[in-house]
Amino acid sequence: MRPVHTALAVLVAAVWGFNFVVIEIGLGHFPPLLLSALRFLVAALPAVFFVGRPKTAWKWIIAVGVALGVAKFGLLFTGMAAGMPAGLSSLVLQVQSVFTAVLASLVLRERPGRVRMAGMAVALAGIAVAAVDGGTSGPVLGFTLVVAAAACWGVSNVLTRKASPPDALNFMVWVCTVPVLPLFALSLLLEGPERDLAALRALDWSGAAVIAYVAWVSTVFGFGAWNYLLKRYPASSVAPFSLLVPVFGMSSAALVLGEGISGLRWVAALLLVGGVGVTSLAPARAGTRTTVADSGTAAGSGPVEGGTAELSAGSPPAAAAASPAP
Repeated sequence: MRPVHTALAVLVAAVWGFNFVVIEIGLGHFPPLLLSALRFLVAALPAVFFVGRPKTAWKWIIAVGVALGVAKFGLLFTGMAAGMPAGLSSLVLQVQSVFTAVLASLVLRERPGRVRMAGMAVALAGIAVAAVDGGTSGPVLGFTLVVAAAACWGVSNVLTRKASPPDALNFMVWVCTVPVLPLFALSLLLEGPERDLAALRALDWSGAAVIAYVAWVSTVFGFGAWNYLLKRYPASSVAPFSLLVPVFGMSSAALVLGEGISGLRWVAALLLVGGVGVTSLAPARAGTRTTVADSGTAAGSGPVEGGTAELSAGSPPAAAAASPAP
């Protein structure tokens, strides 16, 4: 990759990693489900008017929108609101690569091979260490919700693989339209109209900046830049940069939010990032189709926050590394 494109890939990873800090700040302004709904609303509008009509069947747009937008981000934001630290969330969420590989083997009959199986085992060991660390420094409920969010991300990756959208940007913009109403409805039902109205009435420049960052910087810019790189270089060259997301997530949370990074968390990071790297980047096994994980969906914006590029890891081969973190 040219140096300028390498710098762009690192910048995108930094944007997605810092996104966890921004989410943490945003949760001080909005209830989690309302914040997630606003994120998708602002990301979809006005972009939906510029990408043209959907180029993928609505059944796939709706399915991915529900799995990724409603389930994954609803659980992630709720887990962080329940006390899951931003840095640890950025790390634990990367286990989506393991869920993707397992689901692809069950649903798409894509055999992971011995190398990927070993990578998944290492990543799961990292999650176990992170669970021990989380049990001493954070609530079990928050940790569980973030792991569940990673599982839903894996579901959305496999659904996107099945959909095989011809235009990743067009697909993701339309996917962003799906979660808006369900998330608003869930927020009204579970968080209450009084709490939602109070948050909206108290909207200030800080809250607006949070929404702008998670919608336009993390989602629109992050996914657009990532997709640009994927069009110029093989996914195997671009995908490894997504492994930097938890590095930026943990470091920025430590610097901005004052979150401590224990020795156990460093061990968990080494195991999880290493395992995800092996699972995502190992060569495809002969006789099998390339999976989302095969193409290098290690992170996940995806955005894709990975990310909404919150496709975060689930497009067909050319865009499979388009894995925006939250």
